Amino acid sequence: MSRPPRPRCYRWRRQAVGMAGGQAVSVRIAMWSAHHPARAVLGWVAFIVLCVAAGAATGTNKGVVSDFWMGEAGRAEAAAAAAGVTPRSVEHVLITAPGRSLDAAAAAVRDVQGALRQSPGVAEVGEPVRSADGGTLRIPVTLAGDTETAKKTVRGVLERTAAVQAAHPEVTIAQTGSASVSVGVNDQQGQDLARTEMISLPITFVVLLVTFGAVLAAALPVVLALSAFAGSVGLYGVASWVFPDAGGAAISVVFLLGMAVGVDYALFYLKRVREERARSGDTLTHAAAVEIAAATAGRSIMTSGVAVIVSLAGLYVVDDVIFSSVATGAVLVVAVAVAGSLTALPALLVGLGGRVGHRSIGRRRAASDGRWSALLQPALRRPVTTLLVGAVLTAALALPAASMRLGNEGKETFPAGIPAVATYSRLTQAFPDEGAQHLVVVRADPGRTADAAAGIDELVRRIGGGPARTVSADGTTTVLQVPVGYPENSLAARASLDRLRAELLPAALGGTGAEYAVSGEVARGVDYSAHQAGRIPWVIGFVCVATLVVMLVAFGSVVLALIGVVINLAAVVGAWGGLTLVFQNDWAEGLLGFTSTGFIGSRMPLMILAILVGLSTDYQIFVVSRIREAVRRGVPTRQAVLDGMAASASVVTSAAVIMVSVFVSFIFIDRIEMKQVGVGLTIAVLFDAVVLRILILPAVMTMLGERCWWPRGGLPTQDLSRPPRARAART
Repeated sequence: MSRPPRPRCYRWRRQAVGMAGGQAVSVRIAMWSAHHPARAVLGWVAFIVLCVAAGAATGTNKGVVSDFWMGEAGRAEAAAAAAGVTPRSVEHVLITAPGRSLDAAAAAVRDVQGALRQSPGVAEVGEPVRSADGGTLRIPVTLAGDTETAKKTVRGVLERTAAVQAAHPEVTIAQTGSASVSVGVNDQQGQDLARTEMISLPITFVVLLVTFGAVLAAALPVVLALSAFAGSVGLYGVASWVFPDAGGAAISVVFLLGMAVGVDYALFYLKRVREERARSGDTLTHAAAVEIAAATAGRSIMTSGVAVIVSLAGLYVVDDVIFSSVATGAVLVVAVAVAGSLTALPALLVGLGGRVGHRSIGRRRAASDGRWSALLQPALRRPVTTLLVGAVLTAALALPAASMRLGNEGKETFPAGIPAVATYSRLTQAFPDEGAQHLVVVRADPGRTADAAAGIDELVRRIGGGPARTVSADGTTTVLQVPVGYPENSLAARASLDRLRAELLPAALGGTGAEYAVSGEVARGVDYSAHQAGRIPWVIGFVCVATLVVMLVAFGSVVLALIGVVINLAAVVGAWGGLTLVFQNDWAEGLLGFTSTGFIGSRMPLMILAILVGLSTDYQIFVVSRIREAVRRGVPTRQAVLDGMAASASVVTSAAVIMVSVFVSFIFIDRIEMKQVGVGLTIAVLFDAVVLRILILPAVMTMLGERCWWPRGGLPTQDLSRPPRARAART
């Protein structure tokens, strides 16, 4: 029996798949989903449910203390842990009696000691110590177990302290310490992230509603982004057993990126469907428009997703548990967002049909094209001058990055609204020696312990003040707890560490044969910052090579790939410069609600680099794809730049507005590192949208002309981005 002839729509699908080249698989998936919408949607829902269930079943593997050891500070802590002399976590309960004598606090002291001695996880409760000015009593409370155990048990201690406070309103009772500060910061950040969702989601929906003019069209990207976020969080729980979770830092980035790319991908796809139907004057069926979007926007989404993922993979090069967990969560959410855009989205678009609205898009596009044509005229008519202006603006914004100083958050820089942080400030004012400490770890072979002990005595004499000393059971390892006396992020604290490491320790222990290293809050911060700074060139190299390869594969043009790398680096240094300008000075404190620490968080440069390069490449792929479509129709590159950028301008601008709304919501988080993420990425997106996309990119492409496509990326070919109108109508 002979096979019946295949319909024209089938032949069109084969053409579209052929055009997709290396991305044929992604196009086939999208087209299958468009022709089997019920199965695709049910499959997507089942996938998300399975991801969430898998995460709930496995739980999240939290990183242990040893995962965070780094540099000399890490070696010191490893040696102390091996010898069993790691100092335990100590909480401090402060009691004051405003306006009256501390003698009235005797009953409160007894109740605090009695309640905390019965609290699970408490190893010892000390006697009260009076401050030098006589106005504060301090009760030291030693917690059992390691640092992670202390963070779990300290909640019960805080509850008992609060209960004693309620029973003694005549005095003020407050608790602080490393464990309680950590718990307070994490709780506050969780509340702040919930607030960012309340801010960003409505703004995102409103922007999409204005863009599409239809409720269903506006709701689709938000729903898909949220489902991608939920699925990736579940997968992150499973992946954490390979890359341990670093205290929940990844979830913030997962939400940020999930909303940004999830909404963007759906926006690009939906916008192309509506554009194709409007262009055809409604002669093109909705299903055919979805297929065209699969072969154009869908292919760009796949390429963009790969670009973002390989950029984020550069964070693994840092060799740090925090960045590895962030990279894992970010890669997963981008991958899930791409999967949703290629499966559930085309299926939903076919199922909803014309209810997503499209009739006004022709008038809107004509007006948008006119505005963007006017904005692009300087780059098209005077490309050299425009490029110079863009380069000067880039250099001006990037210049402050040369003075960037890296540092780490500490108890002094956490939000003062957290009770344990505010109490810590009072603690260090009343008891300066109870602030940051240097932990000096000295280890000697059994036959050299006497020499090491003599050297330690000499070190104590040089330091002065009688630091606390703990010796291991076998006498080979000693830990000295040396009060710093300065805020841990201050220059004075760093100077004291440098003196201890470079002068005091070699002078006292140099000839004893003992090994020594320094840890503590100051040393951890200094060593961590040095590690990040040393990794920046490696991450930049990895990301640049990865971007070069992705752009080369996507467009077959070495020139465009190099342009992409340069533009990405310009966006990065611009963001670093803006970040330095804002946060290393105090002029924006009142505007953004922070107190300048005088430094940038050591994680920020690499975090912004990886996220920004991915997102910037994302924009470039969508813009250049539209330009190449015009070139392949035989349009000269100069005119194609105008046509392609005008055609993609409205959707890319809407995507930028949505991204900015997500990033800006992080500015409302009290924690300064979250503010820095929000400000840095906001500056980068605005800079990319205005300077790089309106000035530099069109100017460079206009100057180069047909050379942009060397060796083969822009050769004119038959336009397969759209079937002939008559054929589409009959289909």
